Amino acid sequence: MAARFRFRLEPLRKLREALEHEAERALARAFEVERDIRAYLESLEAQRTALYESRRVSTGQVLDLELWRAGERYLGVLARRQIEGYERLRIASDQVATAREALILAHRDHLMLVRLKERRALQHAKEQQLREALELDELAILRHPRKSA
Repeated sequence: MAARFRFRLEPLRKLREALEHEAERALARAFEVERDIRAYLESLEAQRTALYESRRVSTGQVLDLELWRAGERYLGVLARRQIEGYERLRIASDQVATAREALILAHRDHLMLVRLKERRALQHAKEQQLREALELDELAILRHPRKSA
């Protein structure tokens, strides 16, 4: 009877697979954070552009200095928010790179065990074929009638 192949490192392979999936989820979360920060920076830029557009005065119109000063203060606030946003974006990009490296490492570790399992399964199949061939040879020898001298 053929012995079934059993990979002794299967629990470790499953653990490495779970770690790889967790690394994928961590990378997806890091990408999402980075995307949100980029969207925030784009909205700040849109607000700045809208403020510049609202400050345009047609020829002959009176300029409201209070509104102009409030706009200048708001531009300062937007500039500080953009600086903070770019710093957050740099940190998020670093986290994406770190998460990507972690995923590469987890994938490599998992793939190593998958390939080991495949090699061991092939080795087991070859050994099993050899055993079966030897058993068949023994049966053929036992069944073959011997000629007496």
